[in-house]
Amino acid sequence: MLIVTIDDLPGYQIRGVVGEVVGVTARPQNKFTEGVRSLSGSLSEAGEQYLIAGRREAVERMAFHARNAGANAVIGMRFDHRVISPMWVEICAYGTAVVAVAVRTGLPAPRRATARRLTSRPAEPPQTLYEMILEEETETP
Repeated sequence: MLIVTIDDLPGYQIRGVVGEVVGVTARPQNKFTEGVRSLSGSLSEAGEQYLIAGRREAVERMAFHARNAGANAVIGMRFDHRVISPMWVEICAYGTAVVAVAVRTGLPAPRRATARRLTSRPAEPPQTLYEMILEEETETP
């Protein structure tokens, strides 16, 4: 699946717009899970990897929703975040799911779904702790 931050795909023709897709994850705001800052105040390598993992998970969830909607690309992908509480931050990846077809030779075409993929849906990403807590709260009378 092609996921780009630009609003078009050079070398591809957009054959259809599937619609907006969103991938969301939540991460705890905790200095012990984010990594300890160095004496200079910069983010440690462990903290940087933790932040990258949160963004990657949000993008994977967005791609999952795009594939389930029938898209093979996402254009105009952006990130957003918000502080949910003093302990949690939400990371959101969003964009426009489209069906794109290569129009020039020499450019890789988006991967096409095989017969196996058409008959079975991709596996849903595992729930995050934040989603499990929300589910428990909504089930409680």
